[in-house]
Amino acid sequence: MTDPIALTGRQPRAVRSALAVLEEVVAAGPGVTAKEISAALKLPQATTYRLLNLLVGEEYLVRLPDLRGFALGRRAARLALPVVPPPPAAARAVVEHLRGMVRWGVHLASFRGATLTLVDADPDHPPSESAVLARYPHASALGRLLLADQADWRALARDLRPLTAQTVTGSAELGARLAEVTASGLARQCGELNAEKGCLAVPVRDPVTGALVAGLALCGPASRVAEPNEELVRLLREHADRLVPLLA
Repeated sequence: MTDPIALTGRQPRAVRSALAVLEEVVAAGPGVTAKEISAALKLPQATTYRLLNLLVGEEYLVRLPDLRGFALGRRAARLALPVVPPPPAAARAVVEHLRGMVRWGVHLASFRGATLTLVDADPDHPPSESAVLARYPHASALGRLLLADQADWRALARDLRPLTAQTVTGSAELGARLAEVTASGLARQCGELNAEKGCLAVPVRDPVTGALVAGLALCGPASRVAEPNEELVRLLREHADRLVPLLA
């Protein structure tokens, strides 16, 4: 059987040329013309136009309104992770204050660009890596805050992999859990990311737009996370409220 994606001898060169066109648009900035790209890369104009039309069709580039130049498109933004600045000192002080009140790990995450990134991880209670949390949001409390905020959570949770025996991997069950997060403003997971640990997480939202900007999590023994923990949840919500004017 013929491989449907097998590359011919010319295709690698075409791929390199397309990537070079993208790099040139980044370097030259919005409004760069096909003629300028052709000259900079020493490509034939006909080849340049074909590559530009292909990249526009795939939404990696867009034509500017005057139709004379090009700029990066929607899909180009997915080629790089968003740059997330560290939280301000006042926000870190709020997180540190909560750490001083509980024995559990306290972590602050950013949701910029609909991507989960740890921006203040508890050094005394090392969490899972940001890359793991971002790749498997279905298995973490912080990830569920992000998923519950999406119009279609399946677009972000494409791999419902069982990381432990407790990980929820069924779409219907996960959808029900996310509905609970939306209703209560609290996400919980018990032993789904790490069999011995669990987390509680609450959102930090922009007070004007309501947009989800960050999440504050408490992580401890899975058996303890499964308990009501009303006092811990109260502390968690209070400190998330303090973070609102600092992070929004």
